[in-house]
Amino acid sequence: MASVASASVTSVGEALSSRTPSGIPSPSAFDYHSGSIEYARHIAGRDGLLDQITFEVASSKSYPANGGYDLVTFFDCLHDMGDPTGAAAHVLSTLKPDGTWMIVEPFADDRTEKNHNPVGRIYYSASTMICTPASLAQEVGAALGAQAGEERIRKVVTAAGFTQFRRAAETPFNLVFEARP
Repeated sequence: MASVASASVTSVGEALSSRTPSGIPSPSAFDYHSGSIEYARHIAGRDGLLDQITFEVASSKSYPANGGYDLVTFFDCLHDMGDPTGAAAHVLSTLKPDGTWMIVEPFADDRTEKNHNPVGRIYYSASTMICTPASLAQEVGAALGAQAGEERIRKVVTAAGFTQFRRAAETPFNLVFEARP
């Protein structure tokens, strides 16, 4: 498994630590931000998981394929990327043929007026001050923002070559998507 959100993978590593059969590769976490990787290593060390999870500094378009992954996860980050379609294409190139990409994004309806609620207002504020400027400062500068919505995420994912895309789950705060080759 590969994750571009390094801190999130420690929870996965903890859950798998007592159930992972031998021969199953341990989770790998990648993040372009070295400080986040250092912090995730610290947390994993504190929790006794450092020998079960690999942490590396790498971007969403450059993490190693390592023979292909069964599962790649992105937690609350695709909308922040300057080139989300390029990142999606890289994910596709690193998945095994029957692999899955799990994408967790902030909850957003495709219709702007449906996002005019307390959570949507907070997300629009964060998107204006953090997400959109971060994307614009990167290569391509797609600027999806935190309120991208399912249809925009679907377009990014399918433009990269994925043939299957669905909303797998939702909470009041997140949308969880599944993409397959």
